[in-house]
Amino acid sequence: MPADAPSICLLRLSALGDATHVVPLVRSIQRHRPGASITWIAGKTEAAMLRGLEGVELLVFDKASGWRGIAALRHSLAGRRFDVLLQMQLALRANLLSTLVRAERRIGYDVARSKEGHGFVIRERIPAGGHHVLDAFARFGEAIGIPQGRVEWRLPVPDEAHDWAIAQLPGETPTLLVSPCSSHPLRNWAPERYAAIAARALQRGWRVALCGGPSPLERATADAILAALPSHTGVIDLVGKDTFKRFLALCARGTVLLGPDSGPVHMANAMGTRVIALHACTDRERSGPYSDRRWSPNRYDEAARRFLGTPAEALPWGKRIEFPGVMDLVTVDEVTERFDDCAADLGR
Repeated sequence: MPADAPSICLLRLSALGDATHVVPLVRSIQRHRPGASITWIAGKTEAAMLRGLEGVELLVFDKASGWRGIAALRHSLAGRRFDVLLQMQLALRANLLSTLVRAERRIGYDVARSKEGHGFVIRERIPAGGHHVLDAFARFGEAIGIPQGRVEWRLPVPDEAHDWAIAQLPGETPTLLVSPCSSHPLRNWAPERYAAIAARALQRGWRVALCGGPSPLERATADAILAALPSHTGVIDLVGKDTFKRFLALCARGTVLLGPDSGPVHMANAMGTRVIALHACTDRERSGPYSDRRWSPNRYDEAARRFLGTPAEALPWGKRIEFPGVMDLVTVDEVTERFDDCAADLGR
């Protein structure tokens, strides 16, 4: 592999949060190997968030397109050979797609984390370790001689998105962004609990903005939050109105974001927003907001003992505890305390 100008292919299709965790690796490569050419095979949704990432060629794979998507990716890769493939996803679909990539070196996960045929499509493995997802991704850099160093994102956000966000959140009023839904419904907190924290923010003189996509679940959840609030004064309903770029811009203007372990909390963290992420299904220390996890409750060990009969430390890396009622372990009182402490730390 050329020392100064390698051609590197990253394969990480999904999800939004994991895509944000890959970006610091891209930035490390660009700092230490400024001549490197970087190609990233990403999912359609993730590519919409990443579009405009300078120095990165995005090859988009739309899993919903089935065989047509596979054929399109094969066509994009025809006649190309990379110095190195970083196979950063363990799912069977990603492992199969990686066979379309021709590369001198094929680097994947350590043995302990490998699954779904991962070992058959790689030739080298990253060093073991790195509990947080972002730190595990950094091991791929170490495998090609690139230290993690400082963690930076610099996600591209167009001026149009910033202008839109300013129009929605004018002035300097502190703002609680509530992004209540994950793509995994059992990770979601009850609407009346979100409403209690929103009411607390309003009581402190903050404004509240409800965020989310256009899905029926997100609309219904936002409606339930609004119905549980004694007053809608100071509440801005933006559910279904933004795009990924506009959401990033909203995060840049927001003060604190509240939500379950999901893509939006990691997008907010990447934009420098304080985050209160709610963890019981997943481990905050593995997938919490990377920059600052002080404000995020973590009931993962309690969930492991209650629902699986074992301590969290005995579970495989990345194990989800998705059972009805698991998120009830995160209480309103605890989140209210975290919010108050975070607001006080900000002087707001």
